Amino acid sequence: MSLRDLRVAGGAGHEGRVMHVQTTRFGTVEVGNDRLMDFPAGLLGFSSYTRFALLQPDEDGIFYWLQSVDSAELAFVVTDPTRWCDEYEATVRREHMDLLDLESVCDARVFVIVNKYDDMLTANLQGPLVINLRNRRGMQIVLSDQRWTTRREIARLQQPVQRECVSA
Repeated sequence: MSLRDLRVAGGAGHEGRVMHVQTTRFGTVEVGNDRLMDFPAGLLGFSSYTRFALLQPDEDGIFYWLQSVDSAELAFVVTDPTRWCDEYEATVRREHMDLLDLESVCDARVFVIVNKYDDMLTANLQGPLVINLRNRRGMQIVLSDQRWTTRREIARLQQPVQRECVSA
């Protein structure tokens, strides 16, 4: 099941509904119910925010915005960690699967939060987001595997070209 196929199992009739979500980056956006996510425990440091919309700003699907439905100011850039790190694995423990009502890890999608640090984009590989694609319930887990860091570099940002002033 891919992100493009994100639907609630047995949720016929709900796919066509839309919600208007306020954002500071894109203004008001229409979001289909199939892109609304529930994080019952919130995210680390943001436990009071539990409802999010997954916005895909372009067709490439490399970066997404995880936008709070309840706060226009709260949004995270997220990405699929395997686009940047082929060997990445997020071990989802049985208790996490139970909390997500996840029968199989095949029904889950993993994202990581992207941050700008100095002149780099980094990914938090130690704190992935796991989303059950069937019921759109998610949670942020903390991995104990020391291979993964909270600041894995995924891209360098280019410095703007400075033009020299030429006087006549």
